[in-house]
Amino acid sequence: MSLAADLARHLDPFAVAHDAGFDPDPWQSDLIEAADDQILLNVSRQGGKSTATSVLAVNTALTDPGLILAASPSQRQSGELFRKILATLRAVKSAPAITSLSATQIELENGARIVSLPGAEETIRCFSAPRLILLDEAARISDEYYAAVRPMLAATNPKGRLIALSTPWGRRGFFFNAWEYGGDRWRRFRVPATECPRISAQFLEDELREIGPLRYSQEYLCEFVDTEDAFFPSALIERAMSDEVVPLWQ
Repeated sequence: MSLAADLARHLDPFAVAHDAGFDPDPWQSDLIEAADDQILLNVSRQGGKSTATSVLAVNTALTDPGLILAASPSQRQSGELFRKILATLRAVKSAPAITSLSATQIELENGARIVSLPGAEETIRCFSAPRLILLDEAARISDEYYAAVRPMLAATNPKGRLIALSTPWGRRGFFFNAWEYGGDRWRRFRVPATECPRISAQFLEDELREIGPLRYSQEYLCEFVDTEDAFFPSALIERAMSDEVVPLWQ
């Protein structure tokens, strides 16, 4: 890769997107330009979160070469994101040469390494100091897996980035807790299907009728709703809790 092309990508965060023929939506543009260390993408199905994060992964590989991890609950799911990253990388003009390529790993001549990981907590502890971690289908990643991922960032200098992308899956798990209670430690993007120009109103109307309001609210409106097997609604449980009750024993 030429020095001029390398400099251009440092100055223009959209160069990779342009090379890949990707015209970002406004929220995707904001994401590509974002410098936040921790980001939550609560984005509708088919809303473009994988495409946008594949651009981020390639941007990182080209401008801050190091370890990049793409993880999700299963190898098949992380493999899908991995293939999208590979396709984006191959579309980039004057990108560093790929020196090693397998079904789960890309190595570039500039030292960048992109690795696809399954959602098994016991298989990921060997990695350290990643520049970027992408957690795909994050709402379905276990709390144990999330707890195993976070320490990887401890030795990254400068600080590595963690981006969790998902549609909601009930009011539970680290993705919901970070969204609801994570405060200003996280930057949040919420993109319902009604804001995606590639999803028609007619399609959404048909989906609401076919899958029902609960699943529709979750998959397309990005709402954290109770699961169908919940015995008591979470809102009822929350109303039953009070800090004013005096305990029977001190």
